Amino acid sequence: MHAVLADTGPLFAAADEDDADHERALRQTDELERDGRIVLIPYPILLEAYSLVLKRFGSQAALRWLSNAVEASLINPTPEDYSIACAIVRALSDLDISLVDATIATLATRLKVEVWTYDHHFDVMRVPIWR
Repeated sequence: MHAVLADTGPLFAAADEDDADHERALRQTDELERDGRIVLIPYPILLEAYSLVLKRFGSQAALRWLSNAVEASLINPTPEDYSIACAIVRALSDLDISLVDATIATLATRLKVEVWTYDHHFDVMRVPIWR
């Protein structure tokens, strides 16, 4: 599959002009499109990013963001993905890795795709990062 799995960071940075990674996220969005990469948005990331946009910009902006996001390729982790993610969180409890990040790492490993992220925890979890 010629795809990347999106993390919340780049999705939110693309939406927030004041975010330090805004320009980077826009450049990478263009690059992904030029390369013909499918951007997969896991449902936990959709929920997390929507909540951040809602909190920062209000309901109307969040609804506009959501309208665009649901046009992407959405993907649901399996129950087994969540079980493996829980094991990762327990094993790396000293690193404060979120359950969402561990779930995305597990999903990326199962699908054999890179993660589009700015979060160093994915390096710690030894997940291939799209850069």
